[in-house]
Amino acid sequence: MAIYESEHTKFMREWMDKHPEEREEQRKGRAMWWDKPQELAAQKADRESQVPQKAYYYQNEV
Repeated sequence: MAIYESEHTKFMREWMDKHPEEREEQRKGRAMWWDKPQELAAQKADRESQVPQKAYYYQNEV
């Protein structure tokens, strides 16, 4: 069974093979935007301070 691979995925795979220097740039970008240290106490406080949302957000009180 063949696994589907989109044209974009094929393009990106080939492009990254031709430009190996971009892997380091990709790592830097990920570190800057996504790989952040986690503060468990702050996450717990955020979860505990959330207010439950209504089932239908736009329903007016009548």
